[in-house]
Amino acid sequence: MTTKRLNQIEKHLSPMDFANSIFQEIPLAPPDVIFNLTATYKADTFAQKVNLGVGAYRDDAGKPWILPVVKKAEQAIVNDSSIDHEYLPILGLAPFREASIRLILGADNSAIKENRVIAAQTISGTGANHLGGLFLSRFYSKKVPFYVSNPTWANHKPIFNNVGFETKDYAYFNPKNNGLDIDGLLADLKSAPEGSIILLHACAHNPTGVDPTKDQWKAIADVIESKKHFPFFDCAYQGFASGDLDRDAWAVRYFVERGFELLVCQSYAKNFGLYGQRAGCLTFVLRNADAAARVSSQLAKLQRSEISNPPLHGVRIVSKVLNDPNLYAEWTENLKTMSGRISNMRKALYDKLIQYKTPGTWEHIINQIGMFSFTGLKASQVKVLKEKYHIYLTDNGRISMAGISTSNVEYFADAVNYVVRNA
Repeated sequence: MTTKRLNQIEKHLSPMDFANSIFQEIPLAPPDVIFNLTATYKADTFAQKVNLGVGAYRDDAGKPWILPVVKKAEQAIVNDSSIDHEYLPILGLAPFREASIRLILGADNSAIKENRVIAAQTISGTGANHLGGLFLSRFYSKKVPFYVSNPTWANHKPIFNNVGFETKDYAYFNPKNNGLDIDGLLADLKSAPEGSIILLHACAHNPTGVDPTKDQWKAIADVIESKKHFPFFDCAYQGFASGDLDRDAWAVRYFVERGFELLVCQSYAKNFGLYGQRAGCLTFVLRNADAAARVSSQLAKLQRSEISNPPLHGVRIVSKVLNDPNLYAEWTENLKTMSGRISNMRKALYDKLIQYKTPGTWEHIINQIGMFSFTGLKASQVKVLKEKYHIYLTDNGRISMAGISTSNVEYFADAVNYVVRNA
């Protein structure tokens, strides 16, 4: 018997190695920045610690806020004896999808009347981005790059990379004035290969809080039209950004009015406070009803293979509110409460920094919009805020304005004043 054969027999008869996994050599992935930051904050025992990293609304006491209208809608659902827990259709709850379309486009939008808008219920905005990207990778083209703003939400690039796209940056934030680099943005869109996919934040840009003006949006649309790019909107903050649902949807509606085919990712995490319910929608505007039917059929096929059917409870709440005039009116007031508190905290922080004569210009704090603000603080300054003051924020200087309250704004402003002068 040959040595080779003996070795084969020995290997076959040897006991299984229970000490090592077949996955032993895969690299250890780094922890998610935001969730790791929150975990570090929770483990800190310092009495005056402040969490400015979390992307969720907090009331002035620093607590999660369940919207009163959500409580009402949820109670009505619980009391409804006709409610069951059967599977939803593959594309989701129809009244929810129809209401989502009306919310983002406006009830009187001609595209709705012409039956050329379709929607799929998704696992919040993240799922909408994924399903939209997956659809485009199958039926648009993987050969064109997927452009995202620099900076953008941390999850955008992984989502689109995972469905096969090469992602590239277009200029967005100008650190010199903490505002929009509109010249760089337009130049990058002009130089992008024809037909590129362009990710656009509909309102309350994450992470900068810097939104284009209406005139700037028009200039962006001009370039996208001339280069035959495909607009891909991400709308996570409609109503939460300004307190005005129509104002926050203006850019999307303008592009539809211009005749673009486009898609919009909608999330109900922020504007309903339904962070853990994962209620979202992917809305697609096409040129005609035939194309809409074809796209809808393929979205259903893709969704079936991935999640089979979307979850039910969260969208029941959203649908109940969006389709009931009284609840809808109450919801708009709840939105004003949240956006109003954020706006007040921006003003309070700005006033304190001006009072302290903190070096630099701080108008961007009140000019930016939505949950987040790009403060302009450097990584070295952020390090001191964490270690000396127990204030937790991301290294790029982004803060969640929802983490600021009347009880900690002075403490935070004092800390910022210190690091700007000394770090």
